[in-house]
Amino acid sequence: MVPTTEEELKLRLFTGELSQLGPADRFLKVLVEIPFAFKRLESLVFMFTLPEESSSIKECFSTLEVSCNKLRKSRLFLKLLEAVLKTGNRMNDGTYRGGAQAFRLDTLLKLADVKGTDGKTTLLHFVVQETIRSEGIRSVRTAKASSSYSSMKAEDFVEGGNEDSEEHYRSLGLQVVSSLSSELEDVKKAAVIDGDALTAAVSKLDQSLKKSEELLNDDFKNGEEECQFQHSLSSFVDKAKIEVSWLIEEEKRIMAEVRSTADYFHGKAGKDEGLRLFVIVRDFLIMLDKVCKEVKDKTALKSEKAKKESQSPSSNTHHSSSLSDVHRRLFPAIAERRMHNSSSSSSSSSDDET
Repeated sequence: MVPTTEEELKLRLFTGELSQLGPADRFLKVLVEIPFAFKRLESLVFMFTLPEESSSIKECFSTLEVSCNKLRKSRLFLKLLEAVLKTGNRMNDGTYRGGAQAFRLDTLLKLADVKGTDGKTTLLHFVVQETIRSEGIRSVRTAKASSSYSSMKAEDFVEGGNEDSEEHYRSLGLQVVSSLSSELEDVKKAAVIDGDALTAAVSKLDQSLKKSEELLNDDFKNGEEECQFQHSLSSFVDKAKIEVSWLIEEEKRIMAEVRSTADYFHGKAGKDEGLRLFVIVRDFLIMLDKVCKEVKDKTALKSEKAKKESQSPSSNTHHSSSLSDVHRRLFPAIAERRMHNSSSSSSSSSDDET
């Protein structure tokens, strides 16, 4: 509602009765008589909004920094990436894509598009099934090494045993893999942060500070007398300088950390790759949660079916095969590569479980 220079001049030069003016003009006529009224209002807005906006910006900084650290240090996330890489290499063995050392994280979002021979099971299902057994064995080993192992049964520590122990490993492993979404909760929060808007918010605070400084150091200095507002603004500007300067430097540091994290996963990432990394991971976690639920439901259904069959007189000891074998039949290309690799390297199976 700031009047233009021409409008302000007309209001100042008006010498008639105020009653001749409309309500808005009467209000502005009084307002323009106050020295630097609109600049004062702008500084007042800055004084009142700085604490809240600063707090919001700091919260975003914290979320981004925590997300970067958790992504880099998440053992399970890196384990899944390794599983995806190995699976991709098995599928592409003998082609120009085989033997890859890395892949772009965008590939994670395509795992649900590659389906097995049944047209339903995706490559992500296969990766999850391959991961949960090794994670289950790892959980048992960890429990065994801790003081809590005394409360576990002896058969829980038998690796590679009967079907019951296999199901036990997969049950434990599924719990671990399912927990990744909770572990990377901050990453999902970071995915909704607009980097450009965050930078703009910091820049806006800096511009507001400069305008307040101009009012204080230029406009008020030319005045004949000081006022209480001038004293209050002076005290505020001294504190705001420290706060805004810190936010500017912190914004540079955090965004550099985000770019560094993108480079960590993508090699030399592009300008906008940093925050997009969190979006990719968030979408992947949504897919992973869905697959884990499907695997859990399918396992429960299979267990219930096996229980009923075991109670049937016609049941035999070979009534079912493991879920892992089922998934390998659904992706025969991977199974063939694995069998070939197993015959050429006796240590491959142990590597998959580390």
